[in-house]
Amino acid sequence: MTLVRWNPMRELMSVNEQLSRFLDESFGRSPSDVDYGTWSPAVDLREEPDRFILQADLPGMKKEDIEISVENSVLSVRGERRFEQEVKKETYHRIERAYGKFTRAFTLPSRVNAEAITANYKDGTLEVVIPKAEESKPKRVAVQG
Repeated sequence: MTLVRWNPMRELMSVNEQLSRFLDESFGRSPSDVDYGTWSPAVDLREEPDRFILQADLPGMKKEDIEISVENSVLSVRGERRFEQEVKKETYHRIERAYGKFTRAFTLPSRVNAEAITANYKDGTLEVVIPKAEESKPKRVAVQG
């Protein structure tokens, strides 16, 4: 029997993944719809007056290995970071960076212009710009008297 050292961060990540799956299932996504992969990149999602901006940390990836799609008001970011082991004589003492496939899915509000979504990948950061639809932008109404 092999002893495995307990890693509290691994447990925390497991709870985080379970919570993400629960929330996805609660909002109409079933586990069969998404292959969650072996790791999950960090993502920031912010709102500006005329758009939403999603930024994902994807260091060491090529833009050809990233796929972005929109289907049924769900924005999906998929990809794969490969472990490139070119040196045969190296002995790794520790590997902390995650490798393999990943999928992140985000439910878009109905007030976005899905046809105008753009993406840019530079210096290991993916930025997806999701413009708001014209009718959803705030408008000031003058009070007549």
